[in-house]
Amino acid sequence: MTRIIVLGTSNAIPDLDHENTHMAIVGNDGVVLIDCVGSPKVRLEKAGIQLTSISDLILTHFHPDHVSGVPLLLMNMWLSGREDPLRIYGLHHCLERVEDVLSLYHWDKWPKFFPVAFHRLPEREFIKVLERDGLRVFSSPVRHLIPTIGLRLENPDAERTIVYSCDTEPCPSVVRLASGANILIHEATGAGMGHSSASQAGSVARESEVGKLILIHYPNEDLDPDNLLEQANETFDGDVQLAYDFMEIEL
Repeated sequence: MTRIIVLGTSNAIPDLDHENTHMAIVGNDGVVLIDCVGSPKVRLEKAGIQLTSISDLILTHFHPDHVSGVPLLLMNMWLSGREDPLRIYGLHHCLERVEDVLSLYHWDKWPKFFPVAFHRLPEREFIKVLERDGLRVFSSPVRHLIPTIGLRLENPDAERTIVYSCDTEPCPSVVRLASGANILIHEATGAGMGHSSASQAGSVARESEVGKLILIHYPNEDLDPDNLLEQANETFDGDVQLAYDFMEIEL
């Protein structure tokens, strides 16, 4: 069974109960990480995921609350004796900067370092990122402060689709990306440049005609879950849920 494990749900400021938003797609033939923050190995172990099982990493955009853990992830993999290659996907804007950061750590001088392949995604809608048994992943640009992608995760065997908006204002590309999906995981940071409120997330869910809306990337200070759910229900009459850390969602 392919499933998503939500490794974090917070906006840019985490707390003890909410890590920055990132997640893992766990399948029979490996794990795909979506973004990487904090101390990755510790978080992954708490979720029951071993470093050796990770085959792919998708980076949505170059903001620290989404990519800060990448150097430590690679270092931990290397020190653990990894030999298998790691594939990293993202827009050129993001991957170029990730490589710049890694160069500051002189990763090219780490002896017997495992192969890393960077796959630059075109900034166009419905780009196929990867495909494997029970999983297809597509990306589309969304409307954030810097170039950013949302993701559409499909399980063709189960005829099931989950879409992750990533950080974005409401925009037509997210509506198209999420069209007809079983679940839309949409950010709810609050209305403003590059972000969305819970009410706006509900509007996107309604326009996309999705089955269920899960709110993520929400602020933790003075968190009022009922208020967020009420805001979303003002604009979307389907099922609405608040994501929580280590939540599992069947794909």
